[in-house]
Amino acid sequence: MLQLAMPVNLAPPDKLLPVPGTYLACLAAGIYKDRRDLVLIGLAEGSTVAGVFTKNAFCAAPVTLCKAHLQETGSRYLLINAGNANAGTGSQGMDNARLCCQMVAEQTACEANQVLPFSTGVIGEQLPMDKFEAAIPQAATSLSADNWNDAAETIITTDTIAKGISKQMNIGGQTITITGISKGSGMINPNMATMLAYVATDAKVESKLLQNVIEQATDMSFNAITVDSDTSTNDSLILMATGQSGAMITDSNIAEFQQAINEVCLHLAQAIIRDGEGATKFVTIDVTEAKDEAEAKTIAYSVAHSPLVKTALFASDPNWGRLLMAVGKTDIVDLDVNKISLWLGKTQLLESGEPAANYTEALGQLEMAKEEITIRINLARGSANTKVWTSDLSHEYVRINAEYRS
Repeated sequence: MLQLAMPVNLAPPDKLLPVPGTYLACLAAGIYKDRRDLVLIGLAEGSTVAGVFTKNAFCAAPVTLCKAHLQETGSRYLLINAGNANAGTGSQGMDNARLCCQMVAEQTACEANQVLPFSTGVIGEQLPMDKFEAAIPQAATSLSADNWNDAAETIITTDTIAKGISKQMNIGGQTITITGISKGSGMINPNMATMLAYVATDAKVESKLLQNVIEQATDMSFNAITVDSDTSTNDSLILMATGQSGAMITDSNIAEFQQAINEVCLHLAQAIIRDGEGATKFVTIDVTEAKDEAEAKTIAYSVAHSPLVKTALFASDPNWGRLLMAVGKTDIVDLDVNKISLWLGKTQLLESGEPAANYTEALGQLEMAKEEITIRINLARGSANTKVWTSDLSHEYVRINAEYRS
């Protein structure tokens, strides 16, 4: 049995708000250990759904099928299982994903292409279809509007804690609700790094606009986190809008709505880092004054992905030479190291390429001993800025992944 570390300054979500027009069932199908492992989400007729998915070439069968179904007709149900990724499973895996959708369709009087399938867990194993066949009828008759907290717990695998957030806002005199849940702890890297996440609102949003909203939110949240630089085969982020509040999102209020979705997605993405496998530190890499955003992200991820930087963070070792190494090893053309300044928290390490005059090892040690650390890198070569969030690399990370299938 895996004994996982505690998340960094992250508590289980408070009571998550029901979203009118969404209904959820959570049950133990016997797919993953002795716990609930299957979620069915139903959506009111007329709901719109948008999604962003992994760019891994070995994307799982449910990802391929989900993308196709989103393009075909109005989605009405989402089926999510934990414990088995249905990835690397060939043609049988695709047949099984289709059969899962057909099972839901038969129980709910919808079309099979109105069902979106999602799976997470071990790669390379076929789904236990007999367990789906037994569980789906029960799920279809157990849908409830007030099951978001249970769903957040049901979809997790190596996570130590459920992740979720709710918020409400007023648009045009009407209150709209947004609730989101996510799962993910390892195999986290952009393209896109959610593992699985589901956000629902009762606002009314046209499909194309909804897709634009979730893509913008993803760029500054799930595409700005990394635990271990590995992009999952199953990453999926879904945004659902039921329209039940009557509040219509238009050009006049889209900015306010976008901001709210951004905040929900950022919370869920950062929760994944706080609960990164074996994480003891929550780390912000803040790159400023880069030539462009691509350059800023190159620097940020070079630092965030460095095993030497991540192990120094775990050890609370202010060995900032590793930060210089990670910045300098990039292939950025004409990077002038004599202009670069570097901070660890509020303590400056480097000033325009020179060791900071007031730096001491004791000051660096104080910064590195914190659970939340900011590494700021000023390149002094432009106006582009970016932030990336990551975790340290601990003994526990190695153990968790060594024992993952035990």
